[in-house]
Amino acid sequence: MARRSNRLGFAALSDLPAAQRPLVDPRSLGTGVVHLGIGAFHRAHQAVFTEEAVAAAGGDWGICGVTQRSRGVLDQLQPQDGLYSVLVRGESTSLRVAGAVRDLLFAAEEGERLQTLLAAPTTRLVTLTVTEKGYRHDPATGRLRRADPDVVADLAGQGLPRTVVGQLVRGLQARRAADAGPITLLSCDNLPANGEVLRGLVTEFCEALPDGGSLAAWVAESVAFPSSMVDRIVPATTDEDRAEAARLLGYEDRGVVVTEPFRHWVVEDRFAAGRPAWERAGAVLTADVAPYEAMKLRLLNGSHSTLAYLGALAGHTHVADAMADPCIAGVVAHLMADDVEPTLAVPDGYDVAAYQRELIERFHNPALRHRTVQIAMDGTQKLPQRLLGTIADRLAAGAEPRFACLGVAAWMRYVCTADTVDDPMAHRLKELTGHAATPEAVVEALLSLREVFGDELPANERFRALVTDALEALTKGGVPAATAL
Repeated sequence: MARRSNRLGFAALSDLPAAQRPLVDPRSLGTGVVHLGIGAFHRAHQAVFTEEAVAAAGGDWGICGVTQRSRGVLDQLQPQDGLYSVLVRGESTSLRVAGAVRDLLFAAEEGERLQTLLAAPTTRLVTLTVTEKGYRHDPATGRLRRADPDVVADLAGQGLPRTVVGQLVRGLQARRAADAGPITLLSCDNLPANGEVLRGLVTEFCEALPDGGSLAAWVAESVAFPSSMVDRIVPATTDEDRAEAARLLGYEDRGVVVTEPFRHWVVEDRFAAGRPAWERAGAVLTADVAPYEAMKLRLLNGSHSTLAYLGALAGHTHVADAMADPCIAGVVAHLMADDVEPTLAVPDGYDVAAYQRELIERFHNPALRHRTVQIAMDGTQKLPQRLLGTIADRLAAGAEPRFACLGVAAWMRYVCTADTVDDPMAHRLKELTGHAATPEAVVEALLSLREVFGDELPANERFRALVTDALEALTKGGVPAATAL
């Protein structure tokens, strides 16, 4: 029986069976990585790769996890000495305690300590999973959202930085002043060319500062911005998951993360100050991430968003429930094969058809209780890289990307009908659609979001017609009518 009064921590490790203990002694691991955005995904993905890399090849690559929005993760992990378990659910269930997270801080309360860490010579790598909206940029252009009040405050130097880019630039300023040496900033978020996007935003921020030209020049010489592609499904942890972890461990673990057996990480091998031996943990280190990135963003993420919107509209709580609906499952399969695959530059030797079959199997996994509304969050930030790129490429080729346009229409219907829309532009979405009485009016209103859709797609009459037809079907006949193949 689980000893629920006892909390996971260093003292518990000796009681755990070897298969459940960290792969390295966390008490002996120095900190070399600062990670911004220490949510469940990072803890189930990059932190696991990093611990396995250290176990295989050594190095002080312990992680200081930085939370941006609340103290929640700190409250979970600090009393547990940074330890948490990874609960893997597939055909069978396994659990192991992870030990790579060695320090934690809340940026809103410890901004000066964050700056000190970013300037420390021992910090050689900063990784990020701050979600698409955390970059405070316009998804259609990749430019910094200069009118954002927090960006304005950070550029003016009003107190401690509130934005991720502001925090990075303040830390780089301190690092330059301390002559602490080069550093790598590695984005692990779902953005095309995420390294280049981050480099552009940091450079733009630097250049907007007084005498920022010299800082931008130092960044160009001393900071690397490799791109990466990450892939693992990590649903939100539930009370049921925490109870199962306690049963398996014999200790209470408030930081447990739940994931699937599959994982993938492709990283551009361009680092300024070393890196963990991630290839020893199964990561792919390559000179060109772009083909892998496009496959993942368009096949997995594009399909995930489409089935999430359709699933939520049809009343399905979880992804596996939505995939049990043959009409929705059919749309996902056609989206991948008919709309996305023709746009991809597939790496030599890569079986893209097998990848699609594997994705569909992963979506069907009933052990992962991945909620459709969780995936449906932040649609304005996700659509450009998940669906709009596919649509633009197919239209340019003279094709009709009907299934990808259905995904866009499903998003439109969702933001018009959901009780709560979790999106950084939620207020504006409500304003735009509040008086739109017809599907045509909704399409017209939402395509006016140039920071999401840009200029070319809204001007394309075929795109408008495909989205409008799909939205009309969703409005009049619901998901069954819109997904009839």
